[in-house]
Amino acid sequence: LLSVAAGRAQVQQEPSAETTEGSGINISCAHPNINFYDDIYWYRQFPGQGPRLLVHSLMISQELEEPAGRLSVAADRRSSALWLVRPRRGDAAVYYCAVGD
Repeated sequence: LLSVAAGRAQVQQEPSAETTEGSGINISCAHPNINFYDDIYWYRQFPGQGPRLLVHSLMISQELEEPAGRLSVAADRRSSALWLVRPRRGDAAVYYCAVGD
C-alpha cells in the first residue's frame, strides 16, 4: 500500500493510491498556481519519521535512483507526477509534493 497526502494548500493530490509490490505506480500532483521561480519538491515520510526529500526540480523531469522511478514535470509546470517503477513493500509511505522558492 502506497499512501499519498496533500503537502500544502497550493497543491492538490489524491488522498490515497495503491499498487501491488513490483507493479509501477504514478502519483500525481497539481500545482496550478505555481510561480515562475518556484521549485517542485517531492518528499516521502515513513511512519514515526519526518519527511525526507526525494527529488526537486525547477523545470525538467528527472530520474530517481532510490526508489527507482522518475519525476515528470508538465511543460506548463502546473502539474507533476512521481512514477515508481518497481515499488517494494518497504516503499509504502506517505508521499508529499510541495512548491516553493
